[in-house]
Amino acid sequence: MTMFSFHLAPAGWWTTLRALARPPTSSTVPGLVHVECMTQMTLGAAILSPSRAQLGRLAVFARWSQESDLDAYLQQTRLGRVLDGGWHVRLAFLRRWGHVDAFDGLAAEAEPHDPTLPVVAVTLARMKLLQVPRFIRWGRPVEKLVRDHPGKTLALAAIRLPNTVSTFSIWRSGEEMTDMVHGHSAVEQPERHSVAMVERNRKDFHYEFTTLRFRPLSEHGEWQGQRGFVLPVSAA
Repeated sequence: MTMFSFHLAPAGWWTTLRALARPPTSSTVPGLVHVECMTQMTLGAAILSPSRAQLGRLAVFARWSQESDLDAYLQQTRLGRVLDGGWHVRLAFLRRWGHVDAFDGLAAEAEPHDPTLPVVAVTLARMKLLQVPRFIRWGRPVEKLVRDHPGKTLALAAIRLPNTVSTFSIWRSGEEMTDMVHGHSAVEQPERHSVAMVERNRKDFHYEFTTLRFRPLSEHGEWQGQRGFVLPVSAA
């Protein structure tokens, strides 16, 4: 059964650069459907802040034909062993909005999901470079909304220059994530996400964009000395 994984790992600048320049491919890695290799970013950080683009920290989002292919990659390859020394979550696909060619073929909805259970959200965008200033203006308030939201257990962003941007967040429940999206959360300025979506619909920031929702299957390793971000799924 096809599955996804999202990885965070301290990798060093040389390993990170090599992964960005020559990422694994489906032709070189058995069972790999597609991978996005990026560097981590702190949501809401100032544009020129060192935490905005963290060259020594890899964020990797991948789709696999089956779970055993991921296990083999983590155990048998150099980059896989780096990722295995970090943290990752394994994911079952639930729902898609928008479209990115690299993840073509995903249904709009794969299976129903209890909205009271945890969900993981991944966004992936290919930016229009001339729209980056507008994207930053409207996007940073949304980043801060997600970063500070009480319903999330982990949230961050990732980037691969020149134009790939991603966000990753784990939510205690699908309800809390949906409330955030529609501006119904009991937080300060809850409408920040919905307002930004209106602006995006007026004039798109991207030439490709998708939001993917997942059911967490299992969590592995530690990130910044912590584990157990996926609740109530137990950490492995």
